[in-house]
Amino acid sequence: MIALQKSLLRIAALLLAVAHNAVGTHNVMSPLMGRYGPAPLARTDLVRYDNYSLWLQNQRVFLHGGEFHTFRLPVPSLWPDILDKIQAAGLNSVSVYTHMGMINPAPGVVDFDGYRAYQPLFDAAKAAGLWVVLRPGPYINAETTAGGIAHWATSQVAGSLRTSASDWEAAWQDYIAGVINQTAPNQISHGGPVIDNEYSQNPASHAEYFQQLQDVYHASPIDVLLTYNDAGPGSNFINGTGAVDLYGMDSYTQGADCSNPDDLRGAPLDFHQYHERVNPWQVWWSPEYQAGSFDGWGPGSPGYEKCAQLTGPKYQSVFNKQMWASNAKMISYYMYYGSWYLVGRAPIPSYTSYDYGSTIAENRELRDKFAEMKFQGIFIRSSPEFTKTDWISDSSNGLQAISDSAAFATYLQNPDTQTGFYVLRHSDTISTALTDFNLTVSSSAGTLQVPTVVPAITLDGRQSKLVVVDYSFGASKVLYSTAQVFFAGTIGGRSVLFLYGDSTQAHEVRLTLTGTNNEAHQTTSSLVTFTPTSNQTTVGFQTGLTGLHTVWDSNTQLVLYADSPTAATFFAPVIPGDSNYGNYWQIGTNSSVLVGGPYLVRKASISGSVLALTGDLETTVPFTVIAPPSVELVTWNGAPVDLHNGVTVSGGFNGSLSPRSALKSVSVPELTGWKYMDSFPEIKADFDDSKWIVANHTTTNIPLKPYFGDGRILYGCDYGYCENIVLWRGHFNSTGVEESVELSINGGRSVWLNDAWIGTAFGSSANHQHNIQETGQNYTFPAGALRDGDNVVTIIQDNMGLDEAGGDTEYKSPRGVRGFLLHPSGTFGDWKVQGKIGGYTGFPDKVRGVMNEGGLYGERKGWHLPGFDTSSWESRDLALGSPGPAAGVGFFVTTFELEIPSGVDAFISFTFEEELGQDYRIYLFVNGWMMGKRVANLGPQAKFPVHQGILNYQGTNTVAVALWSLTDAVKSPKLSLVVDKVLDGGVSGVTTNNPQWSPDGRE
Repeated sequence: MIALQKSLLRIAALLLAVAHNAVGTHNVMSPLMGRYGPAPLARTDLVRYDNYSLWLQNQRVFLHGGEFHTFRLPVPSLWPDILDKIQAAGLNSVSVYTHMGMINPAPGVVDFDGYRAYQPLFDAAKAAGLWVVLRPGPYINAETTAGGIAHWATSQVAGSLRTSASDWEAAWQDYIAGVINQTAPNQISHGGPVIDNEYSQNPASHAEYFQQLQDVYHASPIDVLLTYNDAGPGSNFINGTGAVDLYGMDSYTQGADCSNPDDLRGAPLDFHQYHERVNPWQVWWSPEYQAGSFDGWGPGSPGYEKCAQLTGPKYQSVFNKQMWASNAKMISYYMYYGSWYLVGRAPIPSYTSYDYGSTIAENRELRDKFAEMKFQGIFIRSSPEFTKTDWISDSSNGLQAISDSAAFATYLQNPDTQTGFYVLRHSDTISTALTDFNLTVSSSAGTLQVPTVVPAITLDGRQSKLVVVDYSFGASKVLYSTAQVFFAGTIGGRSVLFLYGDSTQAHEVRLTLTGTNNEAHQTTSSLVTFTPTSNQTTVGFQTGLTGLHTVWDSNTQLVLYADSPTAATFFAPVIPGDSNYGNYWQIGTNSSVLVGGPYLVRKASISGSVLALTGDLETTVPFTVIAPPSVELVTWNGAPVDLHNGVTVSGGFNGSLSPRSALKSVSVPELTGWKYMDSFPEIKADFDDSKWIVANHTTTNIPLKPYFGDGRILYGCDYGYCENIVLWRGHFNSTGVEESVELSINGGRSVWLNDAWIGTAFGSSANHQHNIQETGQNYTFPAGALRDGDNVVTIIQDNMGLDEAGGDTEYKSPRGVRGFLLHPSGTFGDWKVQGKIGGYTGFPDKVRGVMNEGGLYGERKGWHLPGFDTSSWESRDLALGSPGPAAGVGFFVTTFELEIPSGVDAFISFTFEEELGQDYRIYLFVNGWMMGKRVANLGPQAKFPVHQGILNYQGTNTVAVALWSLTDAVKSPKLSLVVDKVLDGGVSGVTTNNPQWSPDGRE
């Protein structure tokens, strides 16, 4: 993903091209020919491109989408919720990383069951009308453990990962074969995706590796485009060995620091020039365009709401449209929905959320960014002429169009229709000034200075606009508009244009109004003026104009205008066509309606005279529908809506929508009735570790070797224990002189001598994961702690994710003990190691997967699973912490009931209410799923959203808390269930898959 060191390109994963069989029904653009000659073909002519855009089913398409990682939402039946929210913003694609480490947890094991499956994604995307960009890696991105590479490969492969090394090539074969098998039947033709991203072509083994990956796909049924994303303008994999079919370049203009969200960095201004220099024969595309940021550990961390603010509506307005101004016609916003972060890793110091400040928050709420994204998405969907444009000039390159140098214009023009698009912004892209100016445009009526009936075009601070010229809506044309286009198209045989603008600014449109106007619903506001000009009319919208206004209402045209907040309440849901792939805009249908008011409109369909709408409501709202004249009845979530004619005489309805009263009754219980059991018997004198693995390796494939010791390798992954907590026990016979042990340990750790706690390394926001101590830390033995005979040093070591250590091409992490010495003298006997039951080869919980559990005693016994009998445990409230107080680990378990009515979507979070500063870590399990790690001495995360499907909305739920007390100080965690939001709606058919406890495979 984002390259943190610009001089060292980091890798991130394969892209893939569009998946799904689609049927071409509407040719909307010119024949397949670009400035550079005929468009190059992929292995299928159903997915191809020229220098302007992508072509799907012989249709020119602006691929416009967002990133969603299905493995971060481990409820496949809930994926349609996210995809609905993507398509509701007018976007037409979803980009998806998949995780080798989860799918291929052990050599020869490939698991596409449950949330690792591809088919539910493909099916849900098809139902939503979204194309899929599949990105299977093997490496996917810097913020996931081992970059997404299977953990076993980091220790079993001797060669350098992500190179042409023969054993690495052998290691990824099974996974990629599985990707191909899953994807091939779902391609647009009968083919698939692929290849590694954010990667440099140097040294040569990198390029050879890319070529190896491509050769496997080329020898398979995969026949769609293979693509890749460069971490920045590095010109990688455009030509030569390893060159992909389609080059893409990421852009993270704001970096990864959300601390000062109002202090934006300026937009890059040379992307068009870079594209023209390196790959002008290809469509210009950004596989990852910044739409948020990860956030880091530490009490000073700003939090994801700050990241959402940093990349909020004003950022989207200027920076997204600056990408449009570079003539990009393929853009994917990273992230569109983030969520759960169990698979995080260092040195990217993110906590266990990947919310990212995305358009959709981790708990699945829509942020205020959604409205701006919807404005942009529905505009692009409404504007087929925008899909093919030449970059003509801008204010720095000969375009003398703006009357004030504080403003800046880029001029794009469709070479076939001559439709013009002037992308306007401030010359200083992050200016907060208010600037008024006039614009000179080239049009079919000649050179015009606009506006004419309102004083000026106005740009607010950090605002960008498009002025359209000779622009089509349905069968009609706009000569120009300084008002923004929300929707343009045909509804019920009429040409419909919906314009909007800020009420603090004036706007105008010049167009030919056709048909006989029905004045019954036409606006009577004095702030809307009509000025005839030849055979056209210039309509002015003066400052102060709010609400929705009908500008023109005839049997051939409907023109609407609204202020921005009113327009933001509208949706333009797709009316499916009759073909097997009729949900795909432009490919299977060009039909839509306009719906104003709801929190979300998911789906729309017309059968006879009935328009059926589904979606979500939060409160009572005004309800407006613009539909074909044939519609006489509107239903909302299956129930008829009492409406009256309004807005337009033909096909327009007004009324109101109210959520069901059941929303008021949604509540969650207090978490009481906790049961407690000690989960650290390993420090007791009679603990038997005879079944543990003897850690006696003296060689390792991990390039970073131990700092000191006796030559034995104590790296967890070398013994099959790569994930989460690993326990180490070092035995020695005391001679009576031992005073301390020096240890160098990667990851969080606490240390005991026998049953005496002798120290904890707390970590910081900088080294929380990646705390490598070359000189080690000395842990002094307390008086009386040594025993005659066998003594044991016990270590709890927390792998928060596999680090990408070991050099640019290794990506192997030495997670474990990197040094051990007794002082002033002494010799260790056996070292024993234990992680999660079965390691990566034999872990019992195949549903929740390889990342879900660690090596705590309670995890090994399955105490975190629903159905485990805790009736004999001590009753003890979680807020009291473990008895003692004492450093160690205890398990708290309770159950609670939920009775969320069907048809209600409740966003629920587990929230720790005490302030940061206590010395503990908590591992939060909900119905057996590890849903987060609370690091109370460091933070900042206190809120852990948990979704329906993990939560049983109608039944019993189990919550387990593994409390690791880092010191002897008192711990008092206070955990509550919180309802963040309740909506009438959601998606139906959400199922749970929470296997119950079983003794099979447990200690």
